[in-house]
Amino acid sequence: MQPVAIIGGGPAGTAAALAALSEGRPVRLFEKTAFPRHKVCGEFLSPEVETVFQRLGVLDVFEAAKPAPIRRAVLHLGGREKRWLLDPPGRGLSRHALDWALLRAAAARGAEVVRESRTPEPESGPVVLACGRRHSAPRGDRLFGFKAHFDGLSDDSVELFFFPGCYVGVSPVEDGKTNVCGLAPEITLAARGFSIDEVLDSQPALQERLKPLRRRMEWLLTAPVLPDRRFAPPAGETCYRAGDALAFVDPFTGSGMLSALLTGRAAGQAAARGLGITEYLDGCARVLSRQYRLAAFLRGVLGSGLTPYALEWIPGRLLFHATRPRLPAG
Repeated sequence: MQPVAIIGGGPAGTAAALAALSEGRPVRLFEKTAFPRHKVCGEFLSPEVETVFQRLGVLDVFEAAKPAPIRRAVLHLGGREKRWLLDPPGRGLSRHALDWALLRAAAARGAEVVRESRTPEPESGPVVLACGRRHSAPRGDRLFGFKAHFDGLSDDSVELFFFPGCYVGVSPVEDGKTNVCGLAPEITLAARGFSIDEVLDSQPALQERLKPLRRRMEWLLTAPVLPDRRFAPPAGETCYRAGDALAFVDPFTGSGMLSALLTGRAAGQAAARGLGITEYLDGCARVLSRQYRLAAFLRGVLGSGLTPYALEWIPGRLLFHATRPRLPAG
C-alpha cells in the first residue's frame, strides 16, 4: 500500500498523519526543521481542541504537556474594554511544546519522519501539503507577525489589544509563561527601528499589562502575514492542502490552531480514503466558511473609526462562538 506523504510537521501535518494512520495507511512525514522549535503564533487553543485531540487519540499527550487554562477574555478597543468568561475554558500551549509532542506521537504510531523538505510526485501516492503559507508582498507594504515569551505574573485570561493598524494578544502558556504575539504594518515597525518593545510601550493599556513581565527570549518576526483561503482547487491541484497552506484566518479570532487541526485531520482521512480533492475542499468550506465571513467583516470594522462603538453592542460570547469553525460530527 502506498504511503500518504505529508509535507510539514506542524499541527496540521501531524493531525493528518495521525488520521491517515488510524485509517490503516502508512505515512511518510517530511519536515526539514529540527524540533522542538518556536513559531510565531498566538498559542491560544479553543475549547473544541479537546474533542479533536480525543478523536485523534492524543488527548493524553496534550494533557501531559500541561497546557494553561484560559477562562476569561478581554478586548481592549480605543480605551474601552469588553470582558466575558470562556465556558468551557480555552487552553494555552506553546508551539515549542505542542508541535514536538504531536510529532513524537505520530512517530510512535508508526509515521516515518523524513528530515527534509520536498514534495513527492503524486504518482507515488497521495500528498498532504501542510507546510504553511507561501506569500509575497512588496517591501514597505508588508504585515509582520511577532512573538515572544515572558516570565512573571501569569493569569487565566487572553487579552486582545487593538490600536491603529496593530493587534497584540497576551495569554498564558505552560509552565507559568506568558505569550505575547501580534501583527503590525511594516511602516509602523520601521518608524521605531523595528523595536517591538517600543511599539508595545507606546500603548498605555498594553504597557501596563506587560509591566510585571520580563521577556525571556528575543522577538521572533515573520512576514508577510495575509489572510487567505483556498477552498476552490487550482487547475491541476493534486495535493490535499491543510492548515495555513489551505486557509489562514485573521489571528485575532483565536481559531487558527483549531482550524489547522481540523483541516489536518480531514486531509489525512481524505488522502487515506482516496477522496477527490474537490469533495475534500467542499467539506473544508462547510467547516470554515462561517468564521472566514465573520473575520472579514470584523477586519473591515477594525479598519474603521467605529470599532469601539460597533463591538460594544455585540456580546463577547456571541463574538467568540461565531468565529469558531463548525466542528464536524465524528
